[in-house]
Amino acid sequence: MNPSLLEAQARKHVGERSFHYAAGGAGERSTMEANWLAFRQWKIIPRMLRPVSVRDLSTTLFGQRVPSPILIAPIGVQAIFHSDAESGVASVAEELGLPFMLSTASSTSIEDVAVANGATPTYPPGTDPSAVPSSSTATPDHVRNVLPNRIKQPMGTTSQGGGIRYFQLYWPQDPALTQSILNRAKSNGYSVLVVTLDTWTLGYRPADLDNAYVPFVRGQGCEIGFSDPVFRPTPENSLLMASQSWIATAFSGQAHTWADLRGLREMWGNAPMVLKGIQSVDDAELAVEYGMDGIIVSNHGGRQVDGCVGSLEVLPEIVEAVGEKVTVLFDSGVRTGVDVLKALCLGARGVCVGRPWVYGMCVAGRAGVREVLRGLLCDLDQSMGLAGIGDVGGCGRGVLRRCRYPGDRIANL
Repeated sequence: MNPSLLEAQARKHVGERSFHYAAGGAGERSTMEANWLAFRQWKIIPRMLRPVSVRDLSTTLFGQRVPSPILIAPIGVQAIFHSDAESGVASVAEELGLPFMLSTASSTSIEDVAVANGATPTYPPGTDPSAVPSSSTATPDHVRNVLPNRIKQPMGTTSQGGGIRYFQLYWPQDPALTQSILNRAKSNGYSVLVVTLDTWTLGYRPADLDNAYVPFVRGQGCEIGFSDPVFRPTPENSLLMASQSWIATAFSGQAHTWADLRGLREMWGNAPMVLKGIQSVDDAELAVEYGMDGIIVSNHGGRQVDGCVGSLEVLPEIVEAVGEKVTVLFDSGVRTGVDVLKALCLGARGVCVGRPWVYGMCVAGRAGVREVLRGLLCDLDQSMGLAGIGDVGGCGRGVLRRCRYPGDRIANL
């Protein structure tokens, strides 16, 4: 349950390649350190004698009432951590009522994840699910503010049933393929589109380079492409050829432009659309200008640009600039329930969590994910109460003070 020990525990249960793919970052990992240290510089000022014996963690995100502000971040290639893969995590998400973000780099199809999340799947016309080549059996080592009437669903569900599902898009250059993927997501009840902007090419990650490890080359994390009727006509007689084709599609090395968002909006329709990877006020304001419903303040957990500013460092100024116009979510460096609380107090409406539950997955699959997430929820609930905060609405800047203690770096790293 100690988050500082969880990473070391996970390392004992998976091979070095899989472990470093999760734990590694860009360059010398200084952005990862910046993320952690940014949290340490904000301190909670508890208030006493308040009626907070029972807390309410529920909040509203994109017109849906959710039981807590914690979201499961989009992590790719989950089969390399445990055979339960994305389906196991999606089932835990439904159980706990947490929004689950499915990565384009998934080792499980859009439809199968929807089933695990409690929905009835809708497969693309002409697709035989049993005939789709699968890489999921690989061994572990190899705004506008959304108007309330935009989406009206019971707490913790989507229109297709089951849990709350968002789809994270690594944006292909091929419009036909993009439309096909989005159609599959919409028809399977993924209610929010999360467009990742910072990974049109992979960052410089020494741990993966030292291990000569890019899982996509072996077909791992390619399942959404392999199960797509538009992508599948590419050569499939060779897993290597098909994998290389998908890599060139998902991580093309070509960045899209702001103007391209108009076309993507037409493809997705009026459902909520969120940009992930925003680190500057200027980009946040452009997101508003281009009609986005939300943004995720994120540096990809330190995996893309070494020496990048910590995400929490820029969260307050971004919230101040656009927090009344779009839904601002937060991602990067979150390890504890107290971290979630601090991000909420600095203006985030919801907080994405990634590495901690991945480490739990390495240890015990679905059960490990469940225990880590339950621990985070417990930590958030208990810490809110002890700080004198009764509900998410009570999280505000007045709860925090910015402090700098030299010993924090030793305690955290």
